[in-house]
Amino acid sequence: MNISDATPFIFFTGKGGVGKTSLASATAIRLADSGKSVLLICTDPASNLKDVLETEITEKVTPVSGVDRLHAVNIDPEKSAEAYRQRAISPLEDILPQRDLERMREELSGACTTEIAAFDEFARYIAGDGGQTPYDIIIFDTAPTGHTLRLLELPAAWSDFIEENPDGASCLGPSSALKTNQQRYQKVVDRLKDANTTTIYLVTRPEKTALREADRSGKELMKMGLANQELLINGVFEPVDETDPFANKLSARMQDTLKEMPARLKELKQHTFPLRPWNLLGIEKLRNVFEPLDGSEAERESKGISRDDTVMELPDIDQLVDDLTEVNGNGLIMTMGKGGVGKTVIAASIAMKLAEKGFPVHLTTTDPAAHLSDYLEDVSLPENLELNRIDPQAEKQSYIEKVLHQKGDGKTEEELRLLREDLESPCTEEVAVFHAFSKAIHQARRKFVVIDTAPTGHTLLLLDSTGSYHREVMRNSSVDAGKMKTPLLYLQDPEFTKLLLVTLPETTPVSEASKLQEDLRRSGIEPFAWIANQSMTATEITDPILKLRAAAEKPLLKRIQKKEASRLYSIPFIVESRFPGLVDSEEVVSGF
Repeated sequence: MNISDATPFIFFTGKGGVGKTSLASATAIRLADSGKSVLLICTDPASNLKDVLETEITEKVTPVSGVDRLHAVNIDPEKSAEAYRQRAISPLEDILPQRDLERMREELSGACTTEIAAFDEFARYIAGDGGQTPYDIIIFDTAPTGHTLRLLELPAAWSDFIEENPDGASCLGPSSALKTNQQRYQKVVDRLKDANTTTIYLVTRPEKTALREADRSGKELMKMGLANQELLINGVFEPVDETDPFANKLSARMQDTLKEMPARLKELKQHTFPLRPWNLLGIEKLRNVFEPLDGSEAERESKGISRDDTVMELPDIDQLVDDLTEVNGNGLIMTMGKGGVGKTVIAASIAMKLAEKGFPVHLTTTDPAAHLSDYLEDVSLPENLELNRIDPQAEKQSYIEKVLHQKGDGKTEEELRLLREDLESPCTEEVAVFHAFSKAIHQARRKFVVIDTAPTGHTLLLLDSTGSYHREVMRNSSVDAGKMKTPLLYLQDPEFTKLLLVTLPETTPVSEASKLQEDLRRSGIEPFAWIANQSMTATEITDPILKLRAAAEKPLLKRIQKKEASRLYSIPFIVESRFPGLVDSEEVVSGF
């Protein structure tokens, strides 16, 4: 990466767990060290920027300790969305009845509102406030989606139409809620499309699913005119000990995966970053990101490490499945955790093993970004295993047609186009997720239902939806509350629901899992177990880089046992699939 060619605005985007925050932070430090004034902005709801930079980063611009000319800010999407809702509702508090205000607040509680509110926050950094920005370069950890950009690029009639048709707008609400106007948004979008102004870094790992996601997001942004894209391949492993069979197999598999990457990605300018023997936390380690890996240093450091330092025996996934089936032959099993920790492949593995035991099983996902077919392609599924995935696009289309049918009479073609575009939002995906989730709970009364849930932020939105549903049912029902069981009550029932918190044995993912557990407990939900995925402590290795990573894992695993989990299971850092024909784990290389 040539810092002399850096554009004023840089975006990092990619699948969860690929290292966006680490690479964005390392780039920001490198540019600041070169004399540029830099602002690093994170818009990830599960941000770990504080851990990476080892500085208390809040929603206020803060100087980063140890780096001159570098500032950082965390845009909290949930706080932004709440402020957005207040701006939408407060002008109407003396006009509309309380019931209508509550309905409006509920309608503005979706993912789309959060997305737009976050964009509204960082748009002011791109558009400026009428003067020159105090920063030479602004770096964004996570980029806006194609839907957000399409929505904000609509013509000026957009604002008037939404004001006149509040019932037809799926997520924006009254345009008075926006802090910035359409003209400013258009200025932002124009700057994002200018190759001299904006660079998009697609961050990936040498894994099939991460490369596919980079290709999908790159194509979506390309359609919107954001064509100045480069590919960053993070975590590429090269063995130091060439006699280590596992290390050689891992390296060969990565290289094969990179050779088979989507054709469009091959055409992009590429930059590779090696798998390091330590987590990328702290300024000095981030400063080394752009330096070649010193294998001899890793070899020297690993000489003092014994096998006891790198091995920790924990129950495995087979024991987990035995424990899940010890009492009941049915129930709901949900995998949860930060994006990129391997929830999907673990859900698939559990479902396959349950089916092998003879139980009827339904495997599904509520994550719009997950593709179970990526993990189970060419697998001969047992007859007692049902596999499906909610199709957000089909559900969205059905919802759009329903609204157009109800609200479309008398509208001009332009008004219908505006309404249709506004309805092309993640909000309908939330609706679809909730309906699928409720249906899955019903099925789990007679079989095992394994649900691969969305990353942390989306999971909490889902749980909030079930809580809202629970309160609404109890408030409006004439049935005795003791005889009713809503989705939330099923989640709170430890005999019926087994929640599995999936993490990587690294500092940041463990901290994120701990935060998620706290949120679950506030909702009256107690996780059944934690799963440490892709653990080096459960893998036979001799390579120095891998030994150092294993040694760093062990204290974290002991901390989980002591402070977090009543049950802890471990899954080895694997290269080959656990089933014939099963695509190898989504996390062939654990994240930083």
